[in-house]
Amino acid sequence: MTLLATIKDVAAAAGVAPSTVSRVLAGSNRISPQTHEKVRAAMKELKYHPNANARSLAKKATHTIGLVMARPVEQAFANPFFPEVMRGIGSALYAQGYNLILSMAATPAEERTACLRLLRHSRVDGVILTTSRIKDRLIDDLIKEEYPFVLIGRAPEQPAASWVNNDNIAVGAMATEHLMSRGHRQIALISGPPDTLVSLDRRQGYVDALTRAGLPLRPDLEVDGGFTKEGGTRAMHELLNLPTPPTAVFCIDDAMAVGALIALKERGKSGSVAIVGVNDDPLTALTDPPLTTVRIPVFDLGATAATVLIETLTGRVTGPRQIILPSQLVVRESSNWTLG
Repeated sequence: MTLLATIKDVAAAAGVAPSTVSRVLAGSNRISPQTHEKVRAAMKELKYHPNANARSLAKKATHTIGLVMARPVEQAFANPFFPEVMRGIGSALYAQGYNLILSMAATPAEERTACLRLLRHSRVDGVILTTSRIKDRLIDDLIKEEYPFVLIGRAPEQPAASWVNNDNIAVGAMATEHLMSRGHRQIALISGPPDTLVSLDRRQGYVDALTRAGLPLRPDLEVDGGFTKEGGTRAMHELLNLPTPPTAVFCIDDAMAVGALIALKERGKSGSVAIVGVNDDPLTALTDPPLTTVRIPVFDLGATAATVLIETLTGRVTGPRQIILPSQLVVRESSNWTLG
């Protein structure tokens, strides 16, 4: 008895993923003409006849979007960035009649597994990712299998990816230059995990600003605060213990900046070290002292990412879209201490 060819057989013969064969069968306009030709040629060679039910399922939309966060729950919701970006995503999805599935993961490996499971089991039409990393295997997989997705961040190694971001190098430079304008020359950096592009980009802005001003880089003034308030407190104590502590600190996230202010208060040094954060979280105007920060349009990041994904799914746009939203320095009392 001759065995009938399957989608997997066609995919192997054409050198593509099974999901690509399904999209060709569904008439997707996201598949290149060259890939269409390869798949059709393989189907003809293998005498593959698609099942009508399979074609119907391939065309069925769930009207549900997946949001994947590679961060433990207690960390994600302790940082105001994530609830606000979710609010933006939810607002845009609701306006277009889409639902949202939230997937939490503690590590990048868990994020990859959870995200691909959502898509391969057809639980969602596409996904939004909230963390951009260097050499991200998940993005490579999504592009290879041609699943719709949008990244909040950027993907420099994948020009085919759609993403929404702010200019984080400019953000880092803006914050550092503000501190230099107040006379500070011993400026520390409380950063995040070094595999995340937001950490790398904001650090690059910090380095660029110091270099342009002819100031030396001090490795002892750079500490990882882990994107948490507790991490910011720990990092600030570490900086204060240096033989020559900084007179100002750029924290690449408001949660860490709030932690730094707490450490200063614990050491009886409130107001003696200038602090700048990033995001302009709702409570930063109410800290003691109120926090100087670079305002990021977090709600708009989420809303724009969701809109781009829906427009891709509905065919209103084709090809990758890459959008940069503006940022703005908001000066408050935490950076008012001036040297010189």
